[in-house]
Parts: sequence; structure tokens; C-alpha cells
Amino acid sequence: MAKRRLGLIVNGRQREAEIDVRLTLAEFLREVLGLTGTKVGCNRGECGSCTVVMDGKAVYSCSIPAVEAAGKTVLTIEGLAEKGGKLHPIQEAFLNEDALQCGFCTPGMIMSAKALLDSNPTPTETEIKTAVGGNLCRCGCFQNIVKAVSVASGKMAAREGSSDG
Repeated sequence: MAKRRLGLIVNGRQREAEIDVRLTLAEFLREVLGLTGTKVGCNRGECGSCTVVMDGKAVYSCSIPAVEAAGKTVLTIEGLAEKGGKLHPIQEAFLNEDALQCGFCTPGMIMSAKALLDSNPTPTETEIKTAVGGNLCRCGCFQNIVKAVSVASGKMAAREGSSDG
């Protein structure tokens, strides 16, 4: 079993570990770091439940070898809440807009929305649908998810506007 030293930033903290080179990023996050908010559904890069933000882009962590994340910055659902545990506006919007049921797809959906809103603070409905289109929701919450991302966009823009002054 080949091992390699991995160093990367996860949720704002430098993390290092010696890992099996066959480990995926999802396995590294869940099994080595204990960050189980990242879900693994299909384990083939098709359902989106394992989505994290790596260097500003939404990625399927089940299909990325952990060693390829060396030197990169990864944000998981556990790193999204603000200081003191206050929910991020995207998380609040998902709760308030009833955009979840079983919750299994929710972390991946939220991380896809985070990557979108970081790169495009005021997306159209079509852009939101495209951004979360790679994430499957079996509970049928898709319309509420799109609405939640739109609501979060407005809240984040208002918050940014109030901190500019």
C-alpha cells in the first residue's frame, strides 16, 4: 500500500496526514478528518452529495484522489457556518424556504450554491438551476432549493452592501 504525505487547507485550517494514495478526497474528509457532513451517495461523481468547494469551485470529492488536493483550499459544509455557530445565509435560506427533507443532498447542494454565489452574487434562476443541476434530490425539493439560493443571494448582497459603508 503506497502512502504519501498530504498537506492542504480545510475549512481555514492547515491539515496534514500520511494517507494511502488510493484515498479519495471524500474518504479523506470523512475518515481521516472526521468531517462527515460531506456525504457519499453514488461514489461515482454523479449525484453531487459529496460536493465541496475546492479553490473556489464546486467539485465532486468522491471522484478526486485526495493527493490531487495537495496545496489546495477546501471548504466543506462544516466550515460554512460563521463564528459562534451562526448559520451562513445559504444555510438559513435552505431552512426558511423548506429546501430540504431527508437532508442527504443538502450539504452538496449548499456547497454548490456557495461556489455559485461566490463567483456570481446575483445569479438568474437559470444560472442557479445550472449550478445545482449536478446535485440530485430524491425528495423533490428542487424548486424550493432554487428559491433558497435566490433568497440567499439577496441576503448576501444586502449584507455586503451594509458592510461597504
